[in-house]
Amino acid sequence: MKLKVIIHEAEEGGFWAEVPSIPGCVTQGDTFDELLINIYDAVEGCLSIDVTDINISEKDRVMEIAV
Repeated sequence: MKLKVIIHEAEEGGFWAEVPSIPGCVTQGDTFDELLINIYDAVEGCLSIDVTDINISEKDRVMEIAV
């Protein structure tokens, strides 16, 4: 999966980034390298869900896909 990320310089120093295709997915870092690590963590956190919190019947299926 490829995602576009918009990287901004923070006024107080460092950087912050947003992933427009995932509303609310933002992160920050004091350095550019820290920001890159945090982007991966933020995307993973925004996309991960716990299926135990979802009402699933016996006829439903849970699948994981890679895109």
